[in-house]
Amino acid sequence: MDGNDRSIAAFTMLGHGLVHWFEMSIPIFLVAWGSAFDASLVLRGLVVALGYAPFGLGALPGGMLADRYGPRRVVLACFAGMAGSFLLLATANSMPTIAAALLLWGAAASVYHPAGNSLISTGANNRGTVFAYHGMAGNIGLALGPFTTATLLIFLDWSVVAVLVALPGLVALAYAWRVEFDPTAATDDAEAGAGTPLSVPTMLTNSRQLFASAFVVVFALVAFEGLFYRGVLTYLPEILQDLDAIETVTAGGLAGIEGIEPGDYVFVGLLVVGIVGQYVGGRLTERVAVERGLLVIFGLLAVLVVAFVPVAALGLAPLLVLCGLLGFFLFAIQPFYQVAVALYTPADTRGLSYGYTFLAEFGIGATSVAVGGFVLGGYTLAAFFLVLAGFAVVAGLLALLLLAGGDRFAPENQPEAAD
Repeated sequence: MDGNDRSIAAFTMLGHGLVHWFEMSIPIFLVAWGSAFDASLVLRGLVVALGYAPFGLGALPGGMLADRYGPRRVVLACFAGMAGSFLLLATANSMPTIAAALLLWGAAASVYHPAGNSLISTGANNRGTVFAYHGMAGNIGLALGPFTTATLLIFLDWSVVAVLVALPGLVALAYAWRVEFDPTAATDDAEAGAGTPLSVPTMLTNSRQLFASAFVVVFALVAFEGLFYRGVLTYLPEILQDLDAIETVTAGGLAGIEGIEPGDYVFVGLLVVGIVGQYVGGRLTERVAVERGLLVIFGLLAVLVVAFVPVAALGLAPLLVLCGLLGFFLFAIQPFYQVAVALYTPADTRGLSYGYTFLAEFGIGATSVAVGGFVLGGYTLAAFFLVLAGFAVVAGLLALLLLAGGDRFAPENQPEAAD
């Protein structure tokens, strides 16, 4: 990577890590708010849902803002908004105030993914490598956020912990403000990165052009990836705890720690392996055709989830190997579809393109929570994994469609955006 790529990598790694640092600390605070405000789990769950809702819904307007004002400004506003919302959270003396702070956090955090990914796609010459480091930073935030918050809550009041959780956001804002880079170094389009009019007619025109191109296939592919991803990460912790291979483990001191189950450590291990998957996947996008990589990895994911129940019956060691492979490929696929968006969209609507992408990932993908709950509640565990395999198979067929499209789907044949 050259100096510009390294600066963009540092800037976006900070952003990606922080978004998930804040995101995954919220469920840990959920327990503390119960005793602090004598609030029921139903009320607390509703309040947290209010914070998470704009996190997905705001991706599309976040992408439009990135196209209009440039991803750098949008990401800096994201840093300020996330840190400020947690400082507001620390002052809360009621559940409505907590709800307001979380709504602010969700709105601020929602703009990061379309803006950060847009910046990488237009500014980084080695975009696959930068996407790899970017993904690794996100996984580190996923793991460190809840771990750090839970540890601090052992010793400090939740409001003090909220301030401490906010501090990395303020430090990152101060650092990111001074980082310099060229946001359009990887494209010949002089209008990429900022300047697209922020208006409904322009958005509708550009959206019609995007969905009249190969991007519609990429959008559908990401939606099914999101259904698979959210289904795995939502229900796997609970599934692991109920498996005989986990229940029969003599975990020494771990099993005796209140609130800690051996299955939790298996799940954390899956996320840690995902860091390696993100890196390897990103590097492979520079050596393997993106469409072919998507096809192969979706096929492997389908095989892994179908094999989950019979492998789990074999004992702990086979289960650990399968979970490691699942974690690796679950996150290795993300740089591939992120690069695919860059390949199949015009540079000056890249923010809008990633807005739609993460609306598919976080919005449509979230429906698998309801689908998974229905299947697990009324059918077998094997049926649940078959549903997940179905999502992966459909996504793989869409990747095959891109691969078979050849020159008809070539980037130079994609439409130009409206002025």
